[in-house]
Amino acid sequence: MSETISDFLQSRIDAGDFPSAVYLVAEKGEIKFHDALGYAVVDPERIEAKVDTIYDLASLTKPLVTGLAIAKLVESGQLDPTGRVGDLLNEFYTSAHAEVRVNDLMMHTSGLPAWKPLYLLVADPDQVIEEIARSLPNSEQEPVTYSDLNFITLAAIIEHVTDSGFAEYANDLFVPLGLADSGFNPPSDLRPRIAASEKGNEYEKQTCIELGFLQDYSGAEVTSLLNGAGSLNNGFPTSHSAFRDYQIWGEVHDGNAYFMGGVAGHAGLFSTAKEVFRIAQQFLPNYTQLLKRETCELFRTNFTKGLNEDRSFAFQLASTKDSTAGTTMSPESFGHNGFTGTSLWIDPVKERIFVLVTNRTHARPLPFININSVRRKFHDLSIELLR
Repeated sequence: MSETISDFLQSRIDAGDFPSAVYLVAEKGEIKFHDALGYAVVDPERIEAKVDTIYDLASLTKPLVTGLAIAKLVESGQLDPTGRVGDLLNEFYTSAHAEVRVNDLMMHTSGLPAWKPLYLLVADPDQVIEEIARSLPNSEQEPVTYSDLNFITLAAIIEHVTDSGFAEYANDLFVPLGLADSGFNPPSDLRPRIAASEKGNEYEKQTCIELGFLQDYSGAEVTSLLNGAGSLNNGFPTSHSAFRDYQIWGEVHDGNAYFMGGVAGHAGLFSTAKEVFRIAQQFLPNYTQLLKRETCELFRTNFTKGLNEDRSFAFQLASTKDSTAGTTMSPESFGHNGFTGTSLWIDPVKERIFVLVTNRTHARPLPFININSVRRKFHDLSIELLR
């Protein structure tokens, strides 16, 4: 552990930013700092966070599973990164997005919307890709528009190319790494080791109201949905897809991932800080067990130069204005954040890995705290201590 880092994160716990935090800092394959602070669960009981506490990684699923899988398929020649999505998925064949390339999905330059509550728009998870495909293009979007829909679509492409389930393919990737606590839909006996998340889906409820996604329902139906009752007579949302009203603990927080059975390309992965570190090593040429050295170049290469955000293969680059990398990380560094309060950054120049997992959505009323400044300070402190 580092007393400096631990004291800083404890101060943010005391300030109410999040109830718990686990961090890990590694350099050249060696763990330098690793500690756990606070309570992984506050309600309905109090459970202290430990270094092996399992967190809902939220959008870290994108690079750690989907990005890694796509890179592996590209490397093996099973998938052309310049291939048209319309040629890979039937739902996209006649879509306005048929010409979108796999690369566009990976770099968030597809033109797809940032988000949709798919659980309100379709009756069955099997209809999700069709709903995404019929999304209308929006010329007012930024060229790089970060979108969950991109990675939900990529997961469908992985299933198409491999002829296997997304979770099964992810597990096949993880087996050589010896991971014991990483995967989708953790078994119930692991619950005491899992950090709790939000009580209900209050944040998504408010987002749906603000964006007008509930306007097609009657007043009674909206009341039923907002109260967590779920099922509607006309078929959807079903009880599995509607807003939850209980303490989310041991199941995925993200509403769309929950609707899709806990397995999705954009969210749903649970893991520990140490196992995130092991997966992160796969993106560094001197430590990867799964990829060729040249493939690892994809993750540090800027494919969106001159656009509103610097993006590589599945990651944001530290050269992006206001990234959470901090002020002293190498510009080629690449990283990702997760809504539940997680983050991973990798410096390929210094061969450093920074993992910070928190459960900022647990045991606090809305609005959730934006912890980007905490992430930046964590990285700056860590780099200063590594010098």
